[in-house]
Amino acid sequence: MISDTLNRRETEVMNAVYELSQGKERFLVSPYELAAVLPARGKYDEAAIGRTLRSLALDGYFELVESERKGEPVYVIHMREEGLGFRRRDYQRKRSICFRWAVAAVGAVITFLVGILLKVIFR
Repeated sequence: MISDTLNRRETEVMNAVYELSQGKERFLVSPYELAAVLPARGKYDEAAIGRTLRSLALDGYFELVESERKGEPVYVIHMREEGLGFRRRDYQRKRSICFRWAVAAVGAVITFLVGILLKVIFR
């Protein structure tokens, strides 16, 4: 894998791919099916979806083959280990961020209490 974290667009597309895979390693998907699953605020067009899918394929999440079915573009996606473990890693990343926030909050509370204790002692 080239990059350790994904940007927002890549994460949204990867979530859509993972949802459309329904647990399968290989499946067919059209850009229109992906666009239907993606959030509306992203304003995804066919070209943007294609660029993002190619980026994710380069990062090792899946193998991507572009094809046509009845004149309509179709992607053949074969999930790799990175892609199959995407949800688990995303959950771990979020849990790690929450843990860091909790440690920072506890540190702030302890600092506040030590400050009050020092004011009381040295009055």
